[in-house]
Amino acid sequence: MTPLRLVIFDVDGTLVDSQGHIVASMTMAFEALGAIVPSRADILGIVGLSLDVAMPRLAPSLSGVQHGALVQGYKDSYSQLRLSHGAAAASPLYPGALGILKKLAAQDDILLGVATGKSKRGLDALIEAHGLEQMFITRQVADFHPSKPHPSMIHAALAETGVDAADAVMVGDTTYDMDMAQAAGVTGIGVSWGYHAPAALTAATHIVQDFDHLHRAIDTYWSLHR
Repeated sequence: MTPLRLVIFDVDGTLVDSQGHIVASMTMAFEALGAIVPSRADILGIVGLSLDVAMPRLAPSLSGVQHGALVQGYKDSYSQLRLSHGAAAASPLYPGALGILKKLAAQDDILLGVATGKSKRGLDALIEAHGLEQMFITRQVADFHPSKPHPSMIHAALAETGVDAADAVMVGDTTYDMDMAQAAGVTGIGVSWGYHAPAALTAATHIVQDFDHLHRAIDTYWSLHR
């Protein structure tokens, strides 16, 4: 009998390309505080971390109070841009993302989940904008967990779905995703199109070049572990 399986997706840089609005929102937050704006590369380098962890990395010389102001400024700016442009335009799905989600969801033995550094509010808005309300059975967000790469999000997803770690994979674009997967004892599949260089994804079991390769990698992994 085939066991129930779980595919957990990161969001930013994996399913959606939100870099334009992330960089714009972070720039607005730093400018509002009168602080030096980090480089685009540095901003994209922290995507996936919870904001309370990301801000001290981006601005280590600032105080805790200032970091808190940056967190709130980023949230306000991102919400403003999302409202003015629409969540789907702010974070468009990568080509092929919707197709693989539908293909995986159509398999009776596979459940889909999300583990993201986004807030619940931000994730819910994004899912609604793309019409994915029925797609993910478990949604793990920054509001309720330590920041990646802590394995809490994956542990919660496994507990919610009743799936064993050996029957789950984590798909993501950053070192935080792959290190989180490794810490949780699940297989990490890295994607090459996101915000961290593929060479940096050292904890990944596989690195794929597109969504077709991702589907094959998932099938191959589970065919070898039946």
